[in-house]
Amino acid sequence: MVRLVVLSLSFLLAGFSGSKQPLPKQAENDVVEITALPYLDRAAIKQLLGDDLGGYYIVFELKLTPKSGEKLKVAWDDFLLRTDKDGERTTPFAPSQIAGKGSLVVSSTGGGSQVLGEDRGPVWGGYPGTGGQPGRVGSNGGGFGNATTSQETLGVSSRTNEKDNPLLAVLKQKVLPEKETDQPASGLLYFPMDVKQKLKDLELIYTTPAGKLSLRFR
Repeated sequence: MVRLVVLSLSFLLAGFSGSKQPLPKQAENDVVEITALPYLDRAAIKQLLGDDLGGYYIVFELKLTPKSGEKLKVAWDDFLLRTDKDGERTTPFAPSQIAGKGSLVVSSTGGGSQVLGEDRGPVWGGYPGTGGQPGRVGSNGGGFGNATTSQETLGVSSRTNEKDNPLLAVLKQKVLPEKETDQPASGLLYFPMDVKQKLKDLELIYTTPAGKLSLRFR
């Protein structure tokens, strides 16, 4: 309960970090109202989490308010972030995928990987400080590859032997909880996408029982 109050207050204080911090946007239908505040600036992300996530994640602070009087099922997979810049799209990562010992890290053996464009397969990745930024599994031929225009080969490594990352506890504490509720729910979602994206190009799509809600941040 305390965490919900703190997160709600942060919406009111959205301008604290200067002109780079955008204002929250809202959308609603008969089932739910959503308020979304994006964090693209690495300094703002670091102030929010104590870590800037290497510049490889865009963070959204969300508040969902059910309107129908019935319980709303909150699920991370109902959220999709896309960009007009190159058609790239991604669903959010769970905290364990970013900083957990069991996460997968896709990294390029040729000097750096990148998250690919639309319809190139699921995104896999991990906390950047472990040796690679998030990458996408290529769909061409069913194997790893096609990460860049230079056809660099992607490799996948496991982090199961590493010690606990203290960032994991922070990410878990602040993530939007997956649950069924008839009360407002607040929290963060972590999308593996370069923060160098322009805000005007981003679209957050939320699939609800009453249809999709689209939020633009122009």
